[in-house]
Amino acid sequence: MLQESAATPPADAGVWRFDDFVLDTRNYELRSGETVIRVEPQVFDVMAQLIANHERVVTKEELFDSVWGGKFVGEAALTSRIKAARRALGDDGESQRYIRTVRGRGYRFVGTMATSPAEPVIAASPPQHISFCRAGDGVRLAYATAGTGPPLVRAANWMTHLAYDIESPVWRHWVSDLSQDHTFIRYDERGCGLSDWEVGEFTFENWVADLETVVDALGLQRFPLLGVSQGGAVAIEYAARHPDRVSHLVLCSAYARGRGVRAVGTDEQRAAALDLELARVGWGRDDPAFRQVFAAQFLPDGSRSDWAAFDQLQRRTTSPENAVRFLTQFAAIDVRQAAERVSCPTLILHSRDDHRVPMRFGEELSELIGGSQLIALASNNHLLTATEPAWRVFCDEVKRFLAS
Repeated sequence: MLQESAATPPADAGVWRFDDFVLDTRNYELRSGETVIRVEPQVFDVMAQLIANHERVVTKEELFDSVWGGKFVGEAALTSRIKAARRALGDDGESQRYIRTVRGRGYRFVGTMATSPAEPVIAASPPQHISFCRAGDGVRLAYATAGTGPPLVRAANWMTHLAYDIESPVWRHWVSDLSQDHTFIRYDERGCGLSDWEVGEFTFENWVADLETVVDALGLQRFPLLGVSQGGAVAIEYAARHPDRVSHLVLCSAYARGRGVRAVGTDEQRAAALDLELARVGWGRDDPAFRQVFAAQFLPDGSRSDWAAFDQLQRRTTSPENAVRFLTQFAAIDVRQAAERVSCPTLILHSRDDHRVPMRFGEELSELIGGSQLIALASNNHLLTATEPAWRVFCDEVKRFLAS
């Protein structure tokens, strides 16, 4: 199995101040005074890497690894991002007031840094190691490990990016908390994050095979498996096929039937079709209003900054074309027969008022998986946020369950 390593981006301080500028990596914003300066995601990421490492020169290789995940891109791509970053800061290649070129080596941020006491530094993200392996059809898959201890594997789910979810408010707490007692293993599914995007069509079978590939690349023999949202269906199918390898199964906000399969009546069918149309229209435009429809479904109780972070995550994680492909495949998921074959201890956690996947579908899973335990969480969110009480309940219940 081919394995390649990639440098992990530094765990930055969250908010960086220099002159009149603020680079806020929690909300993915560059501000000058009260004005938000719009920059492309990769331009923002280049700035974040340089500023987080302002005490030294950042090599071109580090930037290629952290921003492009080791994917082959020409040097012209990096040069254009540096030029755009300088332009956003009112800098240029001649004056180099903020970004200095160190010929033959890389770049260094040379602005004068200041930390604002009004915006405290957030806790550092846990260190992680990103590696790559190849699926049977040649697709490159990125996976990451964080923490120490016995393994805990998370089946891939939509909208992840290994290089950014340790910083994003959407996923940061999942990584930091679940890696405290375990070696937490997660990966970007094909078409998403640091894994290959241009993979043609992909199917549910591909996703299950990709989980098998990552597990084999790590040499895992027996381990607990976590499935979140549609990743829950992948985890169920894997557990049914490999009962000797999955010791415990944890499902959160999961379902056995996709929206297209479970749609009953004209209204539900229209709602499922609307998902696809919003992806077709919204992902292709630089207009957050379309993408915020998804934020409202996934994080209805989230703060404005949570929604902004979710919007940025959507833009970073996949292409408009792949977003439609993902949603099309999600709608057709049906693992009811596989769920009935799951034999390992299973814990199901579901938000009582989940707007994206209603509670009744968590109850359906509990009925299908014999002997499973279902816990209703006091939340409206499909993806639990770090600040809501339901997150602490989730962590405590998972810890108790895995120790049993």
